[in-house]
Amino acid sequence: MKKKVVSFLVSGRGSNFKTVAEKIASGYIPAVSGVVLSNRADALALETARAMGIPACTVLPARYSSREAHEEALIRELEARKTDLVVAAGYMRILTPYFVRQYKNRIINIHPALLPSFPGVDAQTQALHYGVKITGCTAHFIDEGTDTGPIILQKAIAVEENDTVESLSKRILIEEHRVLPEAVKLFCEGRLRVDGRRVNIL
Repeated sequence: MKKKVVSFLVSGRGSNFKTVAEKIASGYIPAVSGVVLSNRADALALETARAMGIPACTVLPARYSSREAHEEALIRELEARKTDLVVAAGYMRILTPYFVRQYKNRIINIHPALLPSFPGVDAQTQALHYGVKITGCTAHFIDEGTDTGPIILQKAIAVEENDTVESLSKRILIEEHRVLPEAVKLFCEGRLRVDGRRVNIL
């Protein structure tokens, strides 16, 4: 069976991207890395990608007349590599319905909370302010809402009494580095079936 092509959208240091790309390079995920695209020229993930031999480039929103024009440029880059799956690995821009429709059930995101709790930004801060005892991370397909897409995998962690945003974020990130590659692996093995809001693992 032909291996899936996995490409990445990044905005920062790209630790989740690196974790998935390493699992692809090792053969654990049956796929090949396509391209790494960033909306920021200073994203460290771009350097990481190039060091790993993965094509990487910046697609700056300011250079385009509209969000759709910017996303059309992203899609051109993705299609040039025959991308099967897009992984949003710390991509700090909300994708428009236009983009999402092009890759329906083919964009995976990792979120630092147990969705549907604490969607959007600063999920760790939200969890601490709310006083929850359990939080975690969620790998999900991106849909046209904000962190509302079908859930693939989740991992729970306990919130400790003395947790800060930094300490909680660090422990959640450890689990993100486990959950996201597993979700990508399941997709690349053809083991995910989306039925409405439910993702069935075959």
